[in-house]
Amino acid sequence: MYSITVRDHVMIAHSFRGEVFGPAQRLHGATFVVDATFRRAELDEDNIVADIGLATTELGKVLADFNYRNLDEEPAFAGVNTTTEFLARHIADQLAERVHAGALGEGARGLAGITVALHESHVAWASYEREL
Repeated sequence: MYSITVRDHVMIAHSFRGEVFGPAQRLHGATFVVDATFRRAELDEDNIVADIGLATTELGKVLADFNYRNLDEEPAFAGVNTTTEFLARHIADQLAERVHAGALGEGARGLAGITVALHESHVAWASYEREL
């Protein structure tokens, strides 16, 4: 399986509901380093997995939708604990929609899957992997 990974970051604020979250129930900020990995079994006719430039641009556009925002105030996340795991899936799903819409080029339609990892720090991260 071939893959490429592009990286960006996003800065958010949010809070969680539920005793399991302890002090994170209070409003707090997070800066996530975001890795988006695109994979496929065979290279396309140009011998690439996907256009790295387009993948980087589209990841940036997905993250721009909630960068520098308090997710508690965003209608798209109303009533949701926006955990790192949840956000990884949200980003992966948004990228998948862009792949299907052709935003990463026609060759990217042959992608098999996407994995998104959100790094909370140098010692902790969460990821979500989905098929296309």
